[in-house]
Formats: sequence, C-alpha cells, structure tokens
Amino acid sequence: MQQWMIYGANGYTGTLVAREAKKQGLEPILAGRNREAVAKLADELGFAHRVFDLHDSTAAQAALEGIDAVAHCAGPFSATSQPMIDACLASRCHYLDITGEIDVFVAAQKRHEDAVAAGIVICPGVGFDVIPTDCVAATLKSELPDADRLALGFDTRSGFSPGTAKTSVEGLKMGGKIREKDKIRTVPLAWQSREIDFGNGSKFAVTIPWGDIATAWYTTGIDNIEVFIPMAPSAAARLRNLDKLRPLLGLAPVQALLKRLAGKRVKGPDADQREKARTYVWGEAQNRAGKKVTARIETANGYDVTVHGVLMAVKHVLENENAPGYFTPSRLMGARCVERLPGSGSMTIGQQ
Repeated sequence: MQQWMIYGANGYTGTLVAREAKKQGLEPILAGRNREAVAKLADELGFAHRVFDLHDSTAAQAALEGIDAVAHCAGPFSATSQPMIDACLASRCHYLDITGEIDVFVAAQKRHEDAVAAGIVICPGVGFDVIPTDCVAATLKSELPDADRLALGFDTRSGFSPGTAKTSVEGLKMGGKIREKDKIRTVPLAWQSREIDFGNGSKFAVTIPWGDIATAWYTTGIDNIEVFIPMAPSAAARLRNLDKLRPLLGLAPVQALLKRLAGKRVKGPDADQREKARTYVWGEAQNRAGKKVTARIETANGYDVTVHGVLMAVKHVLENENAPGYFTPSRLMGARCVERLPGSGSMTIGQQ
C-alpha cells in the first residue's frame, strides 16, 4: 500500500487538506514540527502522524521512510521548500507543494536533473497557485503556438490564511516581477495597469509578482509574461508609493514584526466565506502579428481549489507511471486539469 504525507498539516491549508482527505476515504500521514497540534488533529481524524523539523536533515529523511509522496503545505516556502525537496530526493519520494513564490519555482526547476536521477516528480504549485493560471497558459499556447506575449490574471475574494499573509509580507521587499525577453525582471509594485474582463465585467487591474512569471514560461516557452489582479486605482497608487519603502520593508526586524502581526490577526476564511467566494481566471496570448487569443474559466474559491488540487496531484503521482523530473501542474496532469476540480466550469476561448 502506497503511503503519503501532509507536512504542515496543522496549518490553515494543511488542515483543510487533511479534513478533505478524510472525507474522500484517503489515509495520509500527518506531519509537522508542532507536536501537540499535529497529534491533536491526527487523533481527531484517525490518522497516523510524525513530528520532525525540516531543518534537521537526518530526522527529515528518517521521517520520509516508506513515504511515496509528500504534499508540502508549510510555508513560507522560501524557508521550507529546499530542505523538503532535499529530503524527498534522498528518500526517493515525490514532492508536491502549494507555493506561489517565484524564487521557489525557479529553485525547483533547477532540481530537474536531480529528480530524474532519483526517479521522482517535483511539482510545486499544485494549489490555486498555480493550477488555474497554468492551465490557462497551456491552453492559450496550444491555441496560438507562435505567441510571444502572455498576460494572465484572476479576480478572487478568497481572503488570506496566516501563511499566505506572511508570504505576502515577505514579497513586499521583492517588488513587482514580470518576465521580459526570457528574463525575470524586478519592477515597481503595481507597475502596469489595464482594463480586463476576467469573466465578471471589466475592471481596472495591475501587475503582481505571481508564480506564473516562472511557471508559465516553463509550461509555454513564451518569453514575455505579466500577471494581473483587479485593484482600485487609489489602492494601486498607494501600492506604488509603498514601493519606495521597499528597502525599509526588507529589513529583518521589520519583516519579523509584520509577519508576527499577520500571524496574530489573520485567521483565514471560514467555510461560509469560502463558499461565497468564486474566482474568475483570465488569460491573453498575442503573437508578433498582433493576433490575440483569450481564455477564461470560473472556479471555486482559492482555498477549495488548493485543497482539491493537492489531492488531485497526490492521486496522480501515486496512481500513474510518471516520468521523473520537474513539472508544472498542467504538464503533469494536463492542460485542462483545472476543469476536473469541484466548482470549476469549462474554459472558454475567444479570438480577436
């Protein structure tokens, strides 16, 4: 019998994944470094559990003994992804996570040959970051193979979990990101703006440093990529002003304070809030001749997409003969895999 693990199971998203796994009759091993919290959840759900700190490499490798796949849910992934990937490589265990951090994706891409040698799959971003947008990117590439520009975006009211809030705090010091001429470029926050109909009416939108700046390039090979979200012009102006303070925001004491406040004040949306928060995902590909193709899809809220995306990815790597290496979600599970998630509609394609 194949075994799999949720690491960070006691966090907001990890707990949602564990509870849904129970509903689906799955039997993950729960894990994390908080002994009391992990044990309490495991006892409640009737699951086995293991407690270890990822930064103890010996303990991490020992804890992954007999594990075939890990759903890594403990962020910020800038601190936790590398040690977990190292442990998975040493233990020949498939690695999946729910990051949206550009640098984490880039670092994971560099482990491709290591994954091939170990015979495992490394596929970060199997949640809302970045399944829906990655599938839109892959579909647009198939519709317009010679595209050289790609814009992606989404409109969601899913809210923040404590982990997402802390990651957002960390991202402030990094500034905005776009991909330009095959290079990831740092730009000011809210750098570009445009009107976009994400599928629920035209809205003012600005660029954000979303994971697709790394993953969509790997999926499509398109060299120029931007990601947008809707934002009030006044809020965009404040964000641009905040960009001037990035050197201050990057100071370790400031980061520590902001993360501590985020951990205390942000609790994550409840079930009712998640149920009401639909998500609209959009993309536009353009070639040098000016031809444009758009794609749109409506999905459940970001956290439900993440929960079901994680479980879809776990089942995929456990039930299929997978070529080893680094993958984006669409390259691992198919360009339309987002349509298989509960609450998702069908992708619609338009041409201009």
